[in-house]
Amino acid sequence: MSYRKLGRTSSQRKALLRDLTTDLIVNGSIKTTEARAKEVRKTADKMITLAKRGDLASRRQAAAFLRNVVADVKEDGDNVRVQSALQYLFEELAPKFADRKGGYTRILKTMPRRGDGAQMVVLEFVD
Repeated sequence: MSYRKLGRTSSQRKALLRDLTTDLIVNGSIKTTEARAKEVRKTADKMITLAKRGDLASRRQAAAFLRNVVADVKEDGDNVRVQSALQYLFEELAPKFADRKGGYTRILKTMPRRGDGAQMVVLEFVD
């Protein structure tokens, strides 16, 4: 198989990848285990590629995968604009990576986890 099972059923694994990918888009970086990060990197790169396409079909595909969470709240005067993770992906991240062909994320290794010694990493978007 071409993916890691991560010790979960398929529905649990899909939910985990959806949550971690959404958190990566909202926060810019996440701290997780190495195996999870390598799987999230695949889905995050696919989401960026969809956002770079920018058409309605790709927006719907990304909306079907990402969680509907608040990414940013902007205020100017009396106007308050709440931006979802999907809007943040298409409006802010896609233009940032417009001239890049791939490799939108990087994995930085950190100290092993104290409890079980699992290799921990920081997954983040490149600048």
